[in-house]
Amino acid sequence: MNVHARPDSATILLREDRDGIALLTLNNPAARNALSEELIAALSAAFDAIGREAAIRAVIVAANGPAFSAGHDLKQLTARRSDPDGGKAYFRQIMTSCSDMMQKIIAIPQPVIACVSGVATAAGCQLVATCDLAIASTEARFATPGVDIGLFCSTPMVALTRNIPRKNAMHMLLTGEPVSAEEAARLGLVNRVVPKGAELDASFALARTVASKSRATVKIGKQAFYRQAELSLADAYAYASEVMTENMMTHDANEGICAFIEKRDAAWEDR
Repeated sequence: MNVHARPDSATILLREDRDGIALLTLNNPAARNALSEELIAALSAAFDAIGREAAIRAVIVAANGPAFSAGHDLKQLTARRSDPDGGKAYFRQIMTSCSDMMQKIIAIPQPVIACVSGVATAAGCQLVATCDLAIASTEARFATPGVDIGLFCSTPMVALTRNIPRKNAMHMLLTGEPVSAEEAARLGLVNRVVPKGAELDASFALARTVASKSRATVKIGKQAFYRQAELSLADAYAYASEVMTENMMTHDANEGICAFIEKRDAAWEDR
């Protein structure tokens, strides 16, 4: 097993690589893994680095402590109320940098799996919704409770409404009420619910399945998935047809089809 770990336990974001799978662990349980300025920057830098690493085939985002993430660091935000502009420039900076970080999850070629053990609220729920896939413990809960404190979850809303039906998203956003792991799975926010303590193993099992596929093909497919979702039906079919045509011209498509016909394992080139 090839393991690369950052040993400093005080680091707010830990990374460990296992056989082509990068495990990123939010590591500030005392602050309920709030998405502080520092954690947003650490996640952003990690996704930038991973996106350039051909050896990494999948990513898991997990967390230490009882909360996956409580969302934005409200104490950090409130401290800037004393700025000359009341904190407006800083608030804009944080929201923009957080939104940019979320979009990097979509942009990198590797599938990203959220491994949720506890509560994921506000921007923490947004992080789960932004990941390509999600595994949740039976103990997990999801909520967008900003409305309860006078701060509507507008940026979490972007990811949430791209995951679950509108009426359900609006209910979460307007009431702030938590959703159980089972309900989150029914709505489509998570892929699978497993017993408490089994979520990391289940996430690695899913990551290994994804990692066994052609890296080049997964990259093409992930990019196309998000691109076509923003297009009209006709434009989506035109775009997807062109993507499939170009995909057919790759080595791995030829190899995979031949291997299927010849009833043998494919030897991926990954280019």
